Amino acid sequence: MEKDLDPQETAEWLESLEAVRRSAGSERADYLLRRLATSSRPINTVPTAEEPPYPGDLALEERISAYDRWNAAVMITRGSKHGLGGHLATYASAAWLYEVGFNHFFNGEHDQIYFQGHASPGIYARAFLEGRLSEAQLDLFRREPEGGLPSYPHPRSMPDFWQFPTVSMGLGPLNAVYQARFNRYLHDRGIKDTSRSHVWAFLGDGEMDEPESTAALTLAAREGLDNLTFVINCNLQRLDGPVRGNTSIVQELESVFRGAGWHVVKALWGHEWDGLLGSDELVSRLAQVPDGQFQTFAASTGGYIREHLFQGLDVPYSDEELRRVVGGSRAGHEPRKVYAAYRRALGNKGAPTVVLVQTVKGWMLGSGIEARNANHQMKKLTQDEFRVLRDRLGLPVPDEALEGELPPYAHPGPDSPEARYAAGRRAALGGAVPRRTVVAKPLPEPGERAFRALEKGSTQPVATTMALVRLVKDLMKDPETGRRWVPIVPDEARTFGMESLFPTAKIYSPLGQRYESVDRELLLAYKEATDGQLLIEGITEAGSMASFAATASSYATHGEPMIPFYIFYAMFGFQRTGDQMWALADQLGRGFLVGATAGRTTMTGEGLQHADGHSQLLASANPACVAYDPAFAYEVGAIVRDGLRRMYGTTPEDVFYYLTVYNEPLPQPAMPEGVEEGILRGIYRYKEGGGQAHLLASGTAIHWALEAQRMLQEDYGLGVDVWSVTSWSELRRDAMTSSGVPYLRQALAGAEGPVIAVSDWMRAVPDQIRPWIDQPWTSLGTDGFGLSGTRESVRRHFGVDPRSIADAVFKAVEEQARH
Repeated sequence: MEKDLDPQETAEWLESLEAVRRSAGSERADYLLRRLATSSRPINTVPTAEEPPYPGDLALEERISAYDRWNAAVMITRGSKHGLGGHLATYASAAWLYEVGFNHFFNGEHDQIYFQGHASPGIYARAFLEGRLSEAQLDLFRREPEGGLPSYPHPRSMPDFWQFPTVSMGLGPLNAVYQARFNRYLHDRGIKDTSRSHVWAFLGDGEMDEPESTAALTLAAREGLDNLTFVINCNLQRLDGPVRGNTSIVQELESVFRGAGWHVVKALWGHEWDGLLGSDELVSRLAQVPDGQFQTFAASTGGYIREHLFQGLDVPYSDEELRRVVGGSRAGHEPRKVYAAYRRALGNKGAPTVVLVQTVKGWMLGSGIEARNANHQMKKLTQDEFRVLRDRLGLPVPDEALEGELPPYAHPGPDSPEARYAAGRRAALGGAVPRRTVVAKPLPEPGERAFRALEKGSTQPVATTMALVRLVKDLMKDPETGRRWVPIVPDEARTFGMESLFPTAKIYSPLGQRYESVDRELLLAYKEATDGQLLIEGITEAGSMASFAATASSYATHGEPMIPFYIFYAMFGFQRTGDQMWALADQLGRGFLVGATAGRTTMTGEGLQHADGHSQLLASANPACVAYDPAFAYEVGAIVRDGLRRMYGTTPEDVFYYLTVYNEPLPQPAMPEGVEEGILRGIYRYKEGGGQAHLLASGTAIHWALEAQRMLQEDYGLGVDVWSVTSWSELRRDAMTSSGVPYLRQALAGAEGPVIAVSDWMRAVPDQIRPWIDQPWTSLGTDGFGLSGTRESVRRHFGVDPRSIADAVFKAVEEQARH
């Protein structure tokens, strides 16, 4: 209990609130308390008198910023000739937020910076001034087929430049939190000293509407991530209008972040407001002005502002001065204010910090764009608008250069004071930013012992989920690579049989374990530790995927290849967090995604929202995803071993693996000789039966196919071959890209009978390979919604049980015979 420093004052306030409650009711008293808790004075956290000395050459930095503003606008306008356009207004409002960072904060060796996606033209412009990009490259903005620059931060398109994809709004802030947490994880486990690293996330106030943007705020505070700073550009506008037309986004965000346990630094007003904010009445009025109205003030005359904001107040400013101050004097447009806010943010310890910076969207681009609702859709400036911009920026661009069809780029020259200063600042801060660096550091192949255990098979029924978990557990013991495995689980480790890792690998927590576990006397007790290896993320697939992305790209962000193994309910993977998986592909992440308890009929009793019959189809659409649906434990082993070689070997590939495994315990056969190539390429003949028909099955469905094979032989004397299809999508990719005979056709060469495909997926999954099957084709699957019931009853319902399969084969053979 906190000590009451003034009991008498406390008693007086309580008496006043009690009087309100008696006279106006408890709802009124609750309202007043909520207003007090969620309101704050709309003033800068760091007043002008407390600002630290500015450490740089401000005149030169203003010149650099002017060039960057100009070239960002020119690049977009020139692109509009091709109908490509771009976004002018975001960077225009946020330019100083980045320039101050480039000149004084962003460390090229240690920091990770999540740039706001729509501000990418300004980041390209800065790289142009530094000599990292050419004029020709700027002219190919949004023209990637010609070798140009991508529209937004896309590491896959520019693998030496961008580190993080951020334009799928909401994923940047979420991933930034887990990146900062992963940095601590590496440090606490002794893999890398990340004590000097800092994560910066530059966000838009409208972006904070996305639920992912605020999903992990309490995690960041709970784990004390003072290596993390959010910078939210509060220009008060979304893509089509005000962020909060009738309230205040700054006050809302301050309440949200403070409530989540973050430090909050506000940088709202420029220095010209100093002569106005001494009035408590004005500050009180500003707290009541909704953002929609303040946006109107930013585009209004001084007379309008005086009448609607300053009425009755003694204001020593002319109408023109009021128009300039209220219309545009924002802390985000003044480097001293931005520097002071950043310095205060980095000085805060024990919790993450958010910097709320107020700006004007489209700042400096002229009255037709500044603070206008439509400015996000404005893709170019006119010649007259460029002249105005040139004059405001004070750049040496002659009038005749603006008379042509396209405005010119401007560069002070590689030996100019501006270029030398920019280069010097980056050199002092550890090199270029943004920059993505990959240091070759292949991992040795693990020993054979763990894989041999799966190759031997088991007469004891074992689910493929359990087989994979056992394999990973054994691989984590490897003396060379074991410590680099990072198992990630959204709360249900026991569901997947991973509780045996608790006492050995332990669960990561920067706080250690401050309590006695209720199951501490059990052999497999829950155990947290500061150097724990497992990431048990709680009930959050989004957070788990963010952890996966940070781990999967560690080879580039930290020069330390790590092996993430994220296991989840298959239904809650690609369906629920597919956007993050596309961002993972963009970020060139590597690792193993595991859809456990897969299949539409294999999860007994769970029903519609737990029955995954389509994630293999969704996975097939991701170009970086290598998706497999193994049937047997030995197939699991072969696929994992190949994944380790492809992703972590001497010539690593920028892919990630997706394996679907099942919770149905079944006998596991030994690995036949000579099948490894077929396993990896997607198909092999598992059991011959006469070749009158060919059953192609994946995952758990191979057991139904084998039973159907037996029934057909015993009941009808029909000999059928059973093939294991480990990857429908890899067969399709090979067939689409093969210059010769696709592997699928090579495998089925000589197979003349009809082909019947069956899986625990919707029929569109096996139908991927239909164009390359020369024989009569039938596919069976689990189209529709999942159902609660026994496995047998649900499989009968979908027509994929052994009897239904046998009937389909018999019918296909009869039809072929008739023709």
